[in-house]
Amino acid sequence: MLYDNKILIGYAGERPVYIYPSMANRHGLISGATGTGKTVTLRVMAEAFSEMGVPVFLADAKGDLAGIGYKGEQTESVASRVEKFGLDKLGFEYRGYPVSYWDVYQKGGIPLRTTITEMGPMLLSRILGLNDTQTAIMDVIFKIADDEGLLLIDTKDLKAMLTYAGENAKEYSLKYVNLAKQSMAAIMRSVVSLEANGGDLFFAEPALDIHDMFSADKDGRGRINLLDCRELMLNPVMYATFMMWLISELFETLPEVGDMDKPKMVFFFDEAHMLFDGAPKAMLDKISQLVKLIRSKGVGIYFITQTPQDIPDSVLAQLGNKVQHALHAYTPAEQKKMKAAAQSYRENPEFDTYTALGELGVGEALISVLDLEGIPTVVERAKVLPPQSLLGALDDGVRRMHIAADPLYKKYYEYVDNDSAYEFMQRRQMEAAEAAAVAAALAEEEKKKAAAKKAVGKAVSSTGKSVAGTLGREAGNALGKTVGGAFGKRLGGNLGASLGRGLFDTLFKR
Repeated sequence: MLYDNKILIGYAGERPVYIYPSMANRHGLISGATGTGKTVTLRVMAEAFSEMGVPVFLADAKGDLAGIGYKGEQTESVASRVEKFGLDKLGFEYRGYPVSYWDVYQKGGIPLRTTITEMGPMLLSRILGLNDTQTAIMDVIFKIADDEGLLLIDTKDLKAMLTYAGENAKEYSLKYVNLAKQSMAAIMRSVVSLEANGGDLFFAEPALDIHDMFSADKDGRGRINLLDCRELMLNPVMYATFMMWLISELFETLPEVGDMDKPKMVFFFDEAHMLFDGAPKAMLDKISQLVKLIRSKGVGIYFITQTPQDIPDSVLAQLGNKVQHALHAYTPAEQKKMKAAAQSYRENPEFDTYTALGELGVGEALISVLDLEGIPTVVERAKVLPPQSLLGALDDGVRRMHIAADPLYKKYYEYVDNDSAYEFMQRRQMEAAEAAAVAAALAEEEKKKAAAKKAVGKAVSSTGKSVAGTLGREAGNALGKTVGGAFGKRLGGNLGASLGRGLFDTLFKR
């Protein structure tokens, strides 16, 4: 909860444990074994950020964060902590928070979409599971689209570009890289598989305008953007890549702001290990760079996972505010991880960190934050505050009514199929087919004209020869009869006809 303009997380004995707003964009970690209270901790922090006027993004992996938009209910465990710490005197009250529900699969929230172009070739290749050679080809596909001014919005645009590039592979292979037929076919199969797994829903328009996540309610509380990930989690690579894309969008969209009194947004990344499992080195380098640089954009990123070892050292070193719930060590490997986790904190002389890690109860954690000088505090063993909003899942009917009443739903619910690469290719094919039909018709017309001309010439020639032969025969008959009687008449007629036809051919030779 927010108290004295600080984020009150819990109490170490009688001492309050705070996160300072000016240090909140130095990122953080919430870790611990399953069932130790990580979800409650991130909820308490998200509520405090909202009260501070800071918009929040939450990935809801199990559906148990949806109640954050509704007033909490008093239970025995919550009431006991409220009384123990005197929270009612500090302003604790059961309340809901301004929330927008989002869902890539458009079932549990406002449709959340992006375009193929905005995702980019590297992240898209990660979703598609492409190898290095296929990823290089994907880069070329994007380059061709850029060079030829073609928009890649949805998966049918991408398939159209793959088909077009494949048909012109010889030309593009000389200009870019070799577009091997086998690699192109493998990429096409991956795109078809992506469509079957909901990619046709995610890659579409209207695409998310990241600024829509930065609103506040009439009381000035920051909006909590809750992404329903229950179905998205079934595809871990797509979930991780989507989250990476969203962080990249924040980085590319927001201006540099330097140090601020409070963050512009706080991003909670649940099941964070999915982002790093199996990620190629190029992707890990990009994540590390983004986490390092996005702080100057006023964005704080908090990773939620089971053990700190789930996070690469290059990223872990940048997480200043850490909340460590209980770890269970039943094997030598787990004990080694627990020892490493304990050693990452500044030692508190009041207790042994390693021993405490195995003794923490539910809702209890080891906490170390950055002080106002940016120096990590000594670790505190603290009991985490209860949330003020409704614990647990939300009734589906209530959720649907909330979504329908959200002004953003009217902006995003209807799918729009804008003119892009697929439509351009369709027009090109139609124009090519029409041009081919016109050319064929003209050729047929020319063929008919030539045939008619030839027929006329043949008829004229035949008629002319006949006439010339007849005239020649008559002249020959007369001359032959005079010279040689009947025999001379026949002979003269035949010679006359032959000479007549020959003379016609000479005069009208074609």
